Amino acid sequence: MELNRKDEGAWSPYVAGGLSGLVIIVSVLWTGKFFGASTSFVRSVGMLGKSFDPERVAQLEYFIRYLPKFDWQLLFVVGIFVGSLLAALTSDSFKWQGVPDMWAERFGTNPALRGIVAFIGGIVAMYGARLAGGCPSGHGLSGIIQLAASGLIAMVFFFVGGIIMTRLIYHGGNR
Repeated sequence: MELNRKDEGAWSPYVAGGLSGLVIIVSVLWTGKFFGASTSFVRSVGMLGKSFDPERVAQLEYFIRYLPKFDWQLLFVVGIFVGSLLAALTSDSFKWQGVPDMWAERFGTNPALRGIVAFIGGIVAMYGARLAGGCPSGHGLSGIIQLAASGLIAMVFFFVGGIIMTRLIYHGGNR
């Protein structure tokens, strides 16, 4: 297992973490709100639903609470994608790949199977985020920066859950 592997051109985790902290501070100063991502996905679904059946979306209590709109949180999610892409491109670590290596070693190279499992995982993750009233970035990162015990507890359990699931799915993995 290569825990201390250093990729050439990779960003320092300390710099990336510090920049993430600055993004949270700018978010609070600019919008008056801490950042999170899960609500933007809910609002995106509402915007999509409005294009098919606006009357139905207007009647749903959930979409009344989370008004489907184009806002800063949606731009935040787009920024996560664009920033990740730019970081991968500038560090020469970008790799176009349909199935990750670890997945291929364990389950094969079928991109349809990987897509189905990823889609189901996304549904479970979004359900959990909505059930918890927010996502890991909202509860964990924004909670920790406020020195909230609940933020620290949430972040610990997000990591523990991720480690357990990775161990179960990949039988310990080799990376």
